[in-house]
Amino acid sequence: MAFQYFVLYKPYGYLSQFTKEIPSHQTLADLHDFPNEVYPVGRLDKDSEGLLILTNDKRLTDYLLNPQNKHQRTYLAQVEGVLTPSAIQQLQEGVTIKVNKKAYTTLPAKAKSVEVPSLPQRDPPIRYRAAIPTSWLQLTLIEGKNRQVRKMCAKVGFPVLRLVRTQIEELKLRDMKVGEVRTFEKKELFDHDLSSLE
Repeated sequence: MAFQYFVLYKPYGYLSQFTKEIPSHQTLADLHDFPNEVYPVGRLDKDSEGLLILTNDKRLTDYLLNPQNKHQRTYLAQVEGVLTPSAIQQLQEGVTIKVNKKAYTTLPAKAKSVEVPSLPQRDPPIRYRAAIPTSWLQLTLIEGKNRQVRKMCAKVGFPVLRLVRTQIEELKLRDMKVGEVRTFEKKELFDHDLSSLE
C-alpha cells in the first residue's frame, strides 16, 4: 500500500472526522474526497481552525500521537481582554486544568503576546463587543490534551474567542487558504514548510 499524506486548513465549524453524528454536521468529507484508508492525525475541535494532517501512514500517526515524543504544535489564540505578563508567565510555567475530570498540570510551554496576525477572516466572525478589548497569544505546546489551549487560557483569566493551529513541528500553514488541501511526499513533510509544496 502506498502511503499518502495530506495537509488541510480545517475551517471553523467542521468536525475532525468523516462521520456525521447528526445530519447538520460538517465533516472532513465535505471538504475533499479523501481516500478511504486516510485518517486525521489527532484532532482540532469543531470551534478551532488550522493545520490538520491526514495520512494512512500508521507509523507517522503513532509518532505524532505518542506523548513521549513531545512534538511541538503552535497555536494563535485571540483572547478576551488585554494579556498580562503574569498570565503569560503562568502559561509558560504550566497551569492546572481538568483532564478527564482530574486535575492535570500542563508541561512548560512557549507563550508570548503577538500583534494581530494576518489570518483569513473566520466564517462566521467572532462576536464583536466594543467595550471588551481582545488580544492575541502565540502558544507552543509539546502535548495535546483535549481542548488544552482553551482550558489553559481560561485558567489564567483570558477566554479564547478564536483558535488557529498554525504549525506542527516545522510544518506551517503559511499561505494556505481556509479549506484548502495539499498533498505531498513523506520526505517533504517536516523538511519544508507548506509554501514550498506547490
